[in-house]
Amino acid sequence: MSVLLWIIISTLAMSLFAWIGLITLALQEDKMRVLLLPLVSFAAGSLMGASFLHLIPETMARTGPRWELFLWVLLGFSVFFLMEQFLSWHHHHVVPSEHAKEPFTYLILVADGLHNFIAGLAIGASFLVSVKVGLITWVAAAAHEIPQELGDFGILIRGGWDKYKALLFNFLAALMIVPGGLLAYFLAGKLDVTFLLPFAAGNFIYIAASDLIPEIKHNASLRKNLEHFCSFVAGILSIVATRLLF
Repeated sequence: MSVLLWIIISTLAMSLFAWIGLITLALQEDKMRVLLLPLVSFAAGSLMGASFLHLIPETMARTGPRWELFLWVLLGFSVFFLMEQFLSWHHHHVVPSEHAKEPFTYLILVADGLHNFIAGLAIGASFLVSVKVGLITWVAAAAHEIPQELGDFGILIRGGWDKYKALLFNFLAALMIVPGGLLAYFLAGKLDVTFLLPFAAGNFIYIAASDLIPEIKHNASLRKNLEHFCSFVAGILSIVATRLLF
């Protein structure tokens, strides 16, 4: 099988993980509500973990400890801050609707699309080294992608999306991994996209710190607060496990 075919099949297979939210369709509405905040907590932890334990270290491994990479982190953070300000303004200047979606849900789709595009670049580049390296990279990415997609789905539901639209748009964001893999193949050795890694880290840090953590940190029940914190830590540990195992 050719390298190009390996890249196409592997990236398409990865995008299918976005449909993991289907398992929640069998749950009753009250049980889904119980799961939502733990999922949001887990997603916040995995986004912070992916930023500080994967994207930024990966950039430093490629470029060295240059101060410019943190400028890209701040740029990624600031761009999403600006985008949310615009989305919030738009959100409050349209006719109100009980089905209105929270602005941060659009940010999570943009960030996830960018993250998947970068993952596609990494997977495509790995297959260009060898099929073995490509498969190892794919497994490592999948280990992170499964919990992250489930967390993203929970965020969209929490932000006002119905289950079916959340599944569809989460899948469309996941499909960005395919053009990423193809770009890596056709522009091998011609394009340096390292700057996208810290930029995406800044996106993730903003979403986790500005939108998700405020959702979970205020609760009248100490037990619930501890459950949310444990879910947050579990999200971080999922990234730690990925780094240690792969």
